[in-house]
Amino acid sequence: MEELRIENCKFIKVSLEGAEMVFSTAEGGLDFNKNSSHGKKNLQNIKKWFGVNEVGFLNQTHSDKIVEYKNEIEEGDALITDKKNTAIGVFTADCVPVLLYDKNKKAIAAVHSGWKGTFDCILLKTIEKMEQQYGTKCEDLIVYIGPYIHECCYEVHYDLIDKFKGLEIYKDVNICNGRYLSLGKCILHQLNLKNIDKNNVKDLDICTFCSTEYKTHSYRRDKNKGRLFAFIYLK
Repeated sequence: MEELRIENCKFIKVSLEGAEMVFSTAEGGLDFNKNSSHGKKNLQNIKKWFGVNEVGFLNQTHSDKIVEYKNEIEEGDALITDKKNTAIGVFTADCVPVLLYDKNKKAIAAVHSGWKGTFDCILLKTIEKMEQQYGTKCEDLIVYIGPYIHECCYEVHYDLIDKFKGLEIYKDVNICNGRYLSLGKCILHQLNLKNIDKNNVKDLDICTFCSTEYKTHSYRRDKNKGRLFAFIYLK
């Protein structure tokens, strides 16, 4: 993992054999809100900055819909592809970005998992989709979890806690501290259910709300429309 500076903007890059994972920060005013001219320009700049042919993203709807990338902007919250030199990514500003790489079949995924997506187990379903689509085996998956709002800062209503605990999948899992919900523990539990090797799972451990090491976008903290972009591409 390394920090990468481009035009006064900071990225966190993970280089793997055959793939690159990149997580943006808000350093240098870096913003990937696709509905702004600045954000659109930065999305196009990814081609120049990282040498990829295409940049794929979705109109995110907090769903559990998984889309195979076809060079179109569709609705959904997870993108998968086995196309080389094509960056696929998700926008976040507190929700959990998860990037997956099948090192054997050379397939990738980018997942946006807010509380709704986490409740609906979009990460689990994305892995199952990769198994069906590409023949992915869980032992070949490398998973990175990017910046998101951590349990320390994610206070929610008790009815949401009860909603999560009412699910069979989470009922025996320690996913909260009082009214503070841990999306991260929910994500890790989904990975555990697929028997993903813990050595292949890395959390950048950056809270979008309170991080002092990295400047990030946080909707809950700032109430603005700035967005981080986490993406992955096959080399």
